[in-house]
Amino acid sequence: MSTWNPTQYLRFGNERLQPALDLLARIPLEDPSIIYDLGCGTGIVTSFLKERWPGATVTGIDSSETMLERASALDAEVTWQQQNLNGWNPKIPADLLYSNAVLHWLDDHDELFPRLMTGLNPGGVLAVQMPQNFSAPTHELIAKTARAGPWREVLEPELREHPVLDFSAYYDILSPHATRLDFWEITYLHVLQGDDPVVEWTKGSILGPLLALLNDGDKEAFLQSYREPISKAYVRRADGSTLLPFRRLFLIAVK
Repeated sequence: MSTWNPTQYLRFGNERLQPALDLLARIPLEDPSIIYDLGCGTGIVTSFLKERWPGATVTGIDSSETMLERASALDAEVTWQQQNLNGWNPKIPADLLYSNAVLHWLDDHDELFPRLMTGLNPGGVLAVQMPQNFSAPTHELIAKTARAGPWREVLEPELREHPVLDFSAYYDILSPHATRLDFWEITYLHVLQGDDPVVEWTKGSILGPLLALLNDGDKEAFLQSYREPISKAYVRRADGSTLLPFRRLFLIAVK
């Protein structure tokens, strides 16, 4: 997907950061030399990778020019590269391929994950976190709204309704290529503030690229059609808070 708004994405920066840190904490490497952050976004987590392993050569890769502009403003000894991850492999074998909330945007995981493993040195690590909440109302209502309006022809081909497999499928995909595999899931229980916070959350992730395909009139009409059922699925509490459970899948594969 080509259109990303760093400001919108970072509206819930703390909530989005925690899974990245939880993944980082579980990486079983002492002194990696070559690290790639795949889909680095605004570069915040990339800078944490450099901070944890200051002697490593760290490269942040993202397809979004606007995200990389924000990343390049950070005070971090990191190389930034604008590149699409489809078909990507490191020119130099890596000790760590780190990817937080990115690979669900790519297809054919049965080919993608083995290909990434070939880009690792022996003992290298593929560390991945992906959303696993595609059956939640946030996502199901996006698909329902996309199919219910005059924008259906534009949006329906772009829907990604079940892009992440069950962990057992990733075990079968990765086990021939790994000496060790770890999987876990966490459901984060977010307490969001403000008006329409769940809509604003999705605008910073799965909904953003879809809205970018619409003209201003259709965009506002879509949001209005989406807001009403979302407000019933995620009811604002008496104190003004809205609760958003968000399930995520983590995996560590050691070559």
